[in-house]
Amino acid sequence: MGKTLHQKSSPTLSHGVKLGNISATVSPLVTTYLEMRSPEQLLPKRCADARFQIREQTESSWRFNRDLYFRVGERWEWIDKRPWTDEQWQEYAAAPELRTFAAYYDNTLAGYYELRRDTEGGVEIAYFGLLPEFIGRGLGGALLTSAIEEAWLISAKRVWVHTCNRDHPQALANYQARGMVVYKVEETAE
Repeated sequence: MGKTLHQKSSPTLSHGVKLGNISATVSPLVTTYLEMRSPEQLLPKRCADARFQIREQTESSWRFNRDLYFRVGERWEWIDKRPWTDEQWQEYAAAPELRTFAAYYDNTLAGYYELRRDTEGGVEIAYFGLLPEFIGRGLGGALLTSAIEEAWLISAKRVWVHTCNRDHPQALANYQARGMVVYKVEETAE
């Protein structure tokens, strides 16, 4: 995602880094910010399969947040929290503005999301995703619907999220299909 390796016969390279006969070209990081300003904007997607359930983690468990961050985010190259210490994870998970929800399919952990109240009364969908073995089963829309509904239940002024071109290829489409609207796009070189 975002990085491409390809054979290059020429010894010169216009973009990227020369690695013997292989060049690495890194595409820019494109981050898209989306929001919803009213619960009426939500276009819900439900999962009719009763084996799919979403439950709030009512007791703070930094290991749970850390492990799901790594398990869900590994495929999408989430890197912002990789170097964190256990103490940083403990502080993060114990923050009163953070709520964590887990998705289960047939009582097997399938994914999660974190909601974080911001300083302006909004609620950010801070992390969201399915474990690799549950991707492609039509669960992402239902999980996102739950995240948005839960965010509105805590009296949010708006619900927002950001995604990038390294996330699941359907991430942006899923956010938009639920009624979220793009309000900013940033492109940065790496």
